[in-house]
Amino acid sequence: MMKKMIVLLHGVGSRGDDLRGLGKYWSQTLGDVLVASPDGPSHFDMGPGFQWFSVNGITEETRAGRIADARAAFNATINGLLEKHDVQPGRDKLVLAGFSQGAIMSLDALVNGQWPLAAVVAFSGRLASPRPWQPASNTPVLLVHGMSDPVITWKESERAAAALGDAGINADTYFEPGVPHTLTANGAMKAASFLQPLLNRVD
Repeated sequence: MMKKMIVLLHGVGSRGDDLRGLGKYWSQTLGDVLVASPDGPSHFDMGPGFQWFSVNGITEETRAGRIADARAAFNATINGLLEKHDVQPGRDKLVLAGFSQGAIMSLDALVNGQWPLAAVVAFSGRLASPRPWQPASNTPVLLVHGMSDPVITWKESERAAAALGDAGINADTYFEPGVPHTLTANGAMKAASFLQPLLNRVD
C-alpha cells in the first residue's frame, strides 16, 4: 500500500514541535497522511531552538555555500525519517513543507533532486541554492508569503517562482496582504487545498 508522508521543517531558532498545530490540521484535513516534524540537526547558535544552518554573520554571498554545507545533515535527518517509517520516495508520496529556513531547505532539496517529491510547500522562504540545479520538473510547488514580511521579503518568493519556472518547474504562489513573517490559517488552508488532489492522485 502506498504511503503518504509530509515532513514539516521549522525555521531557524525554532523546533519541530512548534509546527505541531499545522501538522495536526493537515492530518485531519488530508486524511491518511503521516506528518513528521523533526528538529534541525544542530542547536541554534544565537539562542534556544535548532537550525538547519547558521545565520550568524550570513551574507548574500555566503548563503548559498551554507545551504550546500547543510545538505549532508539535512539529508541524514530526512533519510532517518524515511527509514523509520518505511517510506520510499517514488513508490510512496513524500512532501516537504517548510517555514522560513525550513522553506529554504525544502526548495534546496527540490532543485538538487535529492528525492522524488510529490510536492513542495514553502512558507515565507527564498530560493538561494547554489547552481547547477538538477530538479525533477514534474514536482508541483506552492510558495506562500506574507506581503508585510520584514524578515524575508515576499519578493523572494516571487523571484523563486520565476526561477523555478525558468528551470521547468511549475510554481503556484499565494501572497497574503498585511501578513508578517508567520504562518497563517489562510496559508495553511491554501496549502491543504493544494496538497489534497496531489496526495490522492493515483499516478
